Amino acid sequence: MRYIVDHLPPGTTVKRQLLINNRTDQARRIDVYPAAATLEDSKFKFGEGRAANELTSWITLDSPVVEVEPGGEARVRATITVPPAASRGERYGVIWASATSAPRSDGEVIQIHRVGVRVYLDIGPGGEPISDFSIGELRPARGPTGEPTVTAQVTNTGERAIDLTGSVTLTDGPAGSRAGPFQVGQGVTLPPGGSGQVIARLPVELPNGPWKIEVNLESGLVKRSVSAQIQFPDPGQVGKRGSVISRMTSGWTVAAAIGGLLLLSGLAVLTRRYRQSPRPPTGRPRERVPAGR
Repeated sequence: MRYIVDHLPPGTTVKRQLLINNRTDQARRIDVYPAAATLEDSKFKFGEGRAANELTSWITLDSPVVEVEPGGEARVRATITVPPAASRGERYGVIWASATSAPRSDGEVIQIHRVGVRVYLDIGPGGEPISDFSIGELRPARGPTGEPTVTAQVTNTGERAIDLTGSVTLTDGPAGSRAGPFQVGQGVTLPPGGSGQVIARLPVELPNGPWKIEVNLESGLVKRSVSAQIQFPDPGQVGKRGSVISRMTSGWTVAAAIGGLLLLSGLAVLTRRYRQSPRPPTGRPRERVPAGR
């Protein structure tokens, strides 16, 4: 498990189990504890040490310290208790598993190794808030040493934080050449309403083009794609903005849209039948809207 992602009403308690593996050849004493995190500058940032925030005060662990044999594992249960008076909004934190190296005889600095599970917790009534994003401007460039890059501007248009991953593929290049897919840089996290950039770094020998580029990005189940025509500039320069050819959505998004149209059609039929009926109905049809993430 890499993340704990939940939407909870105030007054709710949930439990999540964490698995800790010791991949060393020595027994380890592992400290497990929650700590604060924030979203800043399009990144998920961890607080120093055991920094606290509102979310960390809601998290308790059944085993804050575990002893793990070489090659062994241990399980720790995290309980998140949301107060009844908790306000609406998203909170961020991390649950760390931390091991300290044995002290050295020369008195040098002791090393601390830790890995963590991010926590994204949204508080509010009703179902899961929608997650969504849009891909905007595409900008090709080359660094001083000739390394080509493509920067995509992304805006979080949903109500949950998003972690972006994805790839770019180049086709229809010189002599019909193609290249990729190339992975975009990791670690871009955007809060609701936030904007940022994802960057793909490409091989230095790549010709300037022109190219057709397809950018595919995703966060959880939400996937968005855009195609454009681009031309890389000379070293040390930023090229012209890509000319967008098409924007695409994932299959599940299209299916959800079709389902919504069918549902609306069904409601329209029911409405017409109701208007033709001489008797008032005993109830009214309810529309069920799928939540997105």
